[in-house]
Amino acid sequence: MPKLSVRPATRKRRRSTFRSDKFKEVLAMAEREGLLAGSRTQIVRGRMPEALVAQAKKRTGIKSDTNLIEVALANIAVGDEYADWLLSRQGTIDPEVDLEF
Repeated sequence: MPKLSVRPATRKRRRSTFRSDKFKEVLAMAEREGLLAGSRTQIVRGRMPEALVAQAKKRTGIKSDTNLIEVALANIAVGDEYADWLLSRQGTIDPEVDLEF
């Protein structure tokens, strides 16, 4: 009888834990900046492609449309601007940098 090899699901679990932690941190940052304070009075709605919503829910693990929109908006509001900063530095170097080896 052949031996069955069972790979642990740690890789997938680690990835989903990372995503979950990432989204929790985005919401925590938005809360620290006061963006989640106050009552929920603003209504945001729109028609989205079903496949887009399904994939976003699958990747985030979020089931609720409201929570999905909240995380998406928080991610935009407190998004990391490192990539933009790095691209703005293209072709420049600090004159103080010693390039001699």
